[in-house]
Amino acid sequence: MMTENTDENVVAAETPVAVAAPVAETKVGERRPFGGRDSRDRRGGGSRPPRRGGPRDERRSEFAQKMIGIRRVARVMAGGRRFNFSAALVLGDKKGRVGVGVGKAADTQLAIEKATRAAKRAMIQLDLTKTRSIPHNVEAKFCASVVEIRPSPGRGLVAGSSVRAVLELAGVSDVTAKLLSRSKNPINNARAAVEALRQVAAKSGKGGPSLGGK
Repeated sequence: MMTENTDENVVAAETPVAVAAPVAETKVGERRPFGGRDSRDRRGGGSRPPRRGGPRDERRSEFAQKMIGIRRVARVMAGGRRFNFSAALVLGDKKGRVGVGVGKAADTQLAIEKATRAAKRAMIQLDLTKTRSIPHNVEAKFCASVVEIRPSPGRGLVAGSSVRAVLELAGVSDVTAKLLSRSKNPINNARAAVEALRQVAAKSGKGGPSLGGK
């Protein structure tokens, strides 16, 4: 049985079949028109640019520090009171070098930095014995504080208040420290301990400038 060719069949037969255009290959690292990267680039095909700044340089300070006092101070001005922070600390390497510094600033961190620089400037160098002690008794006075330090073999470090912090960071052991005054000021006690240790350092010519306490 013959079928008649309709106009629709003729049109369908004459219309060519559309052929898909070949997809252009994208190279590794080449940006696509819409801003995306090739998936092969995410797998490690491309190299990342080096980071700025290079490797981190983590250097630890050779000195150990211990806070002996931090307080808020006020200064009366024409328009009112202006508040600052005062920080006092002991700085030492536990190998014979020690110093006491005080810093004042509007910020706590800045006050600590100033105190650290002041302690480094006023640092002294001690000549300790083989047992990390002092060779003889020493006594010093700073303002109203009077401190006496005596060698005591085999007893370790016997001290209190801020005098102990000074002796610990100086690396002194087998000594006994005694406060001969009734002063409770930790800064004056620490400076009196430094003045006493300065007598040991003065004989070797390594003592720093005197603090000038009365």
